[in-house]
Amino acid sequence: MIKKILITGNEAIAQGALDAGCRFYAGYPITPQNELIGYMAKNMPLASAIPPAHPAGIFIQAESEIAAINMVFGASASGVRAMTSSSSPGISLKQEGISYIAGAELPAVIVNIMRGGPGLGNINPSQADYFQAVKGGGHGDYRLIVFAPGSAQEAYDLTRLSFELADKYRCPAMILGDGILGQMMEPVKFSIPQTRLPEKPWALTGCLGRKPNVAKSFYLREGDLEKSNLRLQKKYSTIESKEQRWQELFLDDAKIVIVAYGTLARVVKSAISRLRAKGKKVGLIRLISLWPFPKKAFAAAAAKKRKYLVVEMSYGQMVEDARLAAAGRAEVDFLGRSGGGVPTEDEIIKKIMRIL
Repeated sequence: MIKKILITGNEAIAQGALDAGCRFYAGYPITPQNELIGYMAKNMPLASAIPPAHPAGIFIQAESEIAAINMVFGASASGVRAMTSSSSPGISLKQEGISYIAGAELPAVIVNIMRGGPGLGNINPSQADYFQAVKGGGHGDYRLIVFAPGSAQEAYDLTRLSFELADKYRCPAMILGDGILGQMMEPVKFSIPQTRLPEKPWALTGCLGRKPNVAKSFYLREGDLEKSNLRLQKKYSTIESKEQRWQELFLDDAKIVIVAYGTLARVVKSAISRLRAKGKKVGLIRLISLWPFPKKAFAAAAAKKRKYLVVEMSYGQMVEDARLAAAGRAEVDFLGRSGGGVPTEDEIIKKIMRIL
């Protein structure tokens, strides 16, 4: 019988990776994600090998964030499920390596437990890395699958899903959390660990009896790089059509719909409960995938003449995608704080009442 365990969001992500069959982790300490790297340091070396050719668990505390992401590149190229994690400034350092991984069409999972910025900022929660995550923070035309868990349980579940989709589409995936998610403790129910992983005929495992495989993002012959980019864009179009994920609440009668993601959506839910107790018809679209952005969730905007309020821990990032999804069919308002500031229930309610 699988029991619920009281665990932090950071640790839930780490256990989700282990149960997904991740057998290589390289990282570098930074608050507020240190519980994750600590959990991996303790438990990754105990993880058993998974057939047919995956090793027992390997944990490396790298000398830098740049070293960590490039180690993940090498491990992924060999066919191993690999992961790294950091917080905002550390993820910035990893951007070149993430672009290389995407260009080489390798699966990997990257975790960003966001902190306040810009610069060194502080260790309080933030959502100001949205642009970096969903627009491709490194160079070139590439995308990451990006999930935003709203609880420790969802952090575990979406980490497992990230490994599955990274392998399925041969592209990197990111878990985008924040300092609240990483540090808070909640009961989490683990599911049955992976005992067998998909075959990877493209992996660099030695070429005895076959032609060698190549994992690269460097193309010099005229037209080859464009062909590679066109292949990537076709893949991203498939992901965009099939992998949009969101949660809806009270949309049947909502006149105003709040759009939020991550732990901030929990604050929004509480504000909505108070508003509906007063008879105000307010609903919620909680984004689960940030890329692909859940455009389908906004499809009914024109028919129901709704207004939207985007609430986020930034000064206006995800709101841009919400306005694009609404496509001028609905008014999209905004409420945001940053630098470690979290919009409160009272602030959200006050903003809604002004709109009404």
